[in-house]
Amino acid sequence: MMNSGELHQRRLAAVAKGVGSVVDSYVDHAAGGTITDVDGREWIDFASGIAVTTVGNSAPKVVEAVRAQAERFTHTCFMVAPYESYVAVCEQLIALTPGTFAKRAALFNSGAEAVENAVKIARHATGRPAVVVFDHAYHGRTNLTMALTAKNMPYKHRFGPFAPEVYRAPMSYPLRDGGLSGAEAARRAIDVIEKQVGGSNVAAVLIEPIQGEGGFVVPAQGFLPAIAAWAKANGAVFVADEIQTGFARTGRWFASEDEGLEPDLITTAKGMGGGLPIAAVTGRAELMDAVHAGGLGGTYGGNPIACAAALAAIETMRELDLCREALRIEARIKGALRDAGPGIAEVRGRGAMIAAEMVLTDGEPDPTRAAAVSKACHDAGLLTLTCGTYGNVLRFLPPLVISDEDLDRGLAILLRALRT
Repeated sequence: MMNSGELHQRRLAAVAKGVGSVVDSYVDHAAGGTITDVDGREWIDFASGIAVTTVGNSAPKVVEAVRAQAERFTHTCFMVAPYESYVAVCEQLIALTPGTFAKRAALFNSGAEAVENAVKIARHATGRPAVVVFDHAYHGRTNLTMALTAKNMPYKHRFGPFAPEVYRAPMSYPLRDGGLSGAEAARRAIDVIEKQVGGSNVAAVLIEPIQGEGGFVVPAQGFLPAIAAWAKANGAVFVADEIQTGFARTGRWFASEDEGLEPDLITTAKGMGGGLPIAAVTGRAELMDAVHAGGLGGTYGGNPIACAAALAAIETMRELDLCREALRIEARIKGALRDAGPGIAEVRGRGAMIAAEMVLTDGEPDPTRAAAVSKACHDAGLLTLTCGTYGNVLRFLPPLVISDEDLDRGLAILLRALRT
């Protein structure tokens, strides 16, 4: 077997430079809360493939389900010759997502696809063009979702022009918006929407209940319900992007539940598939069914192997009570970071979606230190990620099956890195 250095040389000769990686080590195998590279080095995983391996890498039920499905058939395209597992995944989504109203679901390949289709559904159902998103948002890398995304580098730089009829409102960011309450921040956002767009033109209001790439920003209590209420009063579709927050990550099945939200549409992906690519839009039946037959779909959407993995992942989440495990992880990470030393303006997040925002002594963002701390973690065998509009946020997304022992080993590495 080649070592990481040799594999990296092959990569340089074959893989486009636009595809980046956090570390230069190459994975051999992974399980639970650890990854082992081809050099035999073990990494404690605080990334989960960006919130994907919620049930752990190669979770036994997922492996078994994938193997069994691959032996039966690998693809027919649901739009050509349908199969039960696609229907079963939709049934699970309808049962799990908030709201007791009649729902429907449709399956896709990625989070960006789910977001694009949520916008399609909202525009078709309302007959309106405008989509409202928020500062610091991240919704994907396709042309439309780049327009929806707030951050230029690395996501949007020189990739335009972007899709039209996208409007941005200010987000509730308690650390950085002057102490506004949720209600006050919502009034500020609504004022911008009404002045710049007009309620009667808005097809959809799209928001992450806890922002992901934007810095794990948790809006002040009351902000999300006020925005949802405005959308309802103005006939706009309220869309919760739960691609990173969904499926037990925040200590509930969906982060929307924390304030009792019942979004009209919810987009999901990442942790849904146990490591395989699958995504969905789930929502009110009258919205989902407004689209004509053939208007939604795609060649690989709801692939049978991915559906089998998703069903097994959801079963694992239930059996292991991963909502409870996410709260266990939250308590341990926040407890460890309570005395982490200077330079951290805020530790925030819920469940196993926790972040630390790094700042200079004057409170300005400190992306240099965030990058240095993350690099020190990598050098010591802990896989961490940064995020945030300013690149100054350390984020922690361990698999929900990580053991206390591995979690504590990782936190010890992190604390050493923060104190150097």
